[in-house]
Amino acid sequence: MKVGIDLGTTSTGEPAHLDLEELLSTRLLVQGNSGSGKSHLLRRLLEGSAPHVQQAIIDPEGDFVTLAEAFGHVVVDAERSPAELARIADRIRRHRASVVLNLEGLDAEDQMRAAAAFLGGLFDADRDHWYPMLIAVDEAQLFAPAIAGEVSDEARKASLGAMTNLMCRGRKRGLAGIIATQRLAKLAKNVAAEASNFLMGRTFLDIDMARAADLLGMERRQAEAFRDLAPGQFVALGPALSRRPVPIRIGAVATRGRSGRPELMPLPETSRDDLEGLIFAPASGEEEIVRPVRPPRVVKTGTAELLARVAATRPAVEPVEEVERLPPEAIERALEEIFAEILSDPEAAFRPVALLYQDFQFHCRLRRLGEVAADLSLFRRRLALARAGIADHDGDDAWSAVLAIADGLPEEMQGVFLMVARAAQENAPCPSDETLANAYGSHSPSRGRWLLTYMAEQGAIVCETDFRGNRTVIVGGVGWRTKPSTPKAARPAVRSARTPPALRRRVE
Repeated sequence: MKVGIDLGTTSTGEPAHLDLEELLSTRLLVQGNSGSGKSHLLRRLLEGSAPHVQQAIIDPEGDFVTLAEAFGHVVVDAERSPAELARIADRIRRHRASVVLNLEGLDAEDQMRAAAAFLGGLFDADRDHWYPMLIAVDEAQLFAPAIAGEVSDEARKASLGAMTNLMCRGRKRGLAGIIATQRLAKLAKNVAAEASNFLMGRTFLDIDMARAADLLGMERRQAEAFRDLAPGQFVALGPALSRRPVPIRIGAVATRGRSGRPELMPLPETSRDDLEGLIFAPASGEEEIVRPVRPPRVVKTGTAELLARVAATRPAVEPVEEVERLPPEAIERALEEIFAEILSDPEAAFRPVALLYQDFQFHCRLRRLGEVAADLSLFRRRLALARAGIADHDGDDAWSAVLAIADGLPEEMQGVFLMVARAAQENAPCPSDETLANAYGSHSPSRGRWLLTYMAEQGAIVCETDFRGNRTVIVGGVGWRTKPSTPKAARPAVRSARTPPALRRRVE
């Protein structure tokens, strides 16, 4: 099916069309300095082709998310793990959905990793789902840089490899790349060289004008004409556009990006005194910075006085009366109170199980639960559940499956696993490394990371980390998922009373 996309008008006033079917086989490169109208051109092309072909836009600034309301594109937030982005890309090809990958908010290196994972998922889709698809990449020099920059080599190689696959090998998989860049000199040559269609906009640097003229087959003396192009004017060449270089002016668009051309506006008519009040006074909703209050001086008490106070407040010992055997409901309530009292001690997490079992037996004797105290297996199971903060969940199939998984782990890890499972079941943030280590009985956060690694190797959980370093844990068998959270626990700044004054001033 032959479809012509109306891009605008030529210099002679004739309509300028782009052959969509030819574009799918030959790819397109758009070049122009900032403000030349590249994003406007891409929007015009995408709006015209949206009813005819599936699209995916790699959007580093979040400008193209406005296509969602007008043309039904699905906006994919890139703040996910690479594995999840790859799975989403595979579903996109399977269901032929047009999407916008919004990379806004990520730094340059994370944008490269996200784009690489997403493009890799599109590229690796099953052969049965190789439907025609336009892949538009705005600011392509960010994802296929000509030289190494401040990003890591791993991120640069992954992103450059994905862009090379798109432009070199994507045609057989139905993927047609449309890449837009500010400068050809910043774009990797092996990526730019695979395009057969070109739209060259305004540019001022000699090296970029020379490369643009070479790509369009123009003489070097004609290259200076690129300086005279107005915003929205481009020189078109290629089998999908024109057999000879032809200047065109891009037409109007139906949607608008969130960041357009800057326009001058009058400054606010506010006096200097009012401005000072607005700037230096905290606005409503802002939190004031509260400085720590110096604790009051503690007056030391003598040993004799302390012993006297203890003796004066010691309660009289009353004889223990014999009670009848409690019903099961009362025994359950008593056990909950006992474990709550044992674990209320902050150091309980770091005490050996044998000592905790002695405390448990002592409390059981006080409450006339001697027969319960003799069951060591019951104590260990209830201790793991209590440390995780969950009940036994009798009759719940999902929790029964989770408890079965816990039984396959070492005894000392079961409480940590159940803690993570409870957070996932409640869709709460994943516990920090320090929290997991404390539940295991360790002060080392690295022990918490090792626990998750071990449980993942055993198939009990799946750990995923997004581009901000936030961790998500998925519980195997039930699919419960925690909210993403940072592995490091936030520590409030505490100033010691013994800190030397000079160091204290430097810290403040």
